[in-house]
Amino acid sequence: MPTRNKTETACRTCGLDDGEVLFDEYGVPQYVICECCYNESGIGDDTVTQVRELRGYWVGNGAQWHDPKRKPADWDLLKQIGNIPPEWR
Repeated sequence: MPTRNKTETACRTCGLDDGEVLFDEYGVPQYVICECCYNESGIGDDTVTQVRELRGYWVGNGAQWHDPKRKPADWDLLKQIGNIPPEWR
């Protein structure tokens, strides 16, 4: 497996970046569930097409937080989506 030397901490679906490693430096998913969109890293986010479908479904349903209590008071959807790694947009 080639070395990537870059961990991913932003959710590929919604862009939430709380610093938790979702994919390690080798691209191996850590199977972390996003508290915003509820996507689990490594499940259904293996291709750009899958990620775009998940994101479209999430946004199309109001971009609701799975756990509304964790949603920051100053939450900005567009700012958060800007965290999505370019290769997953």
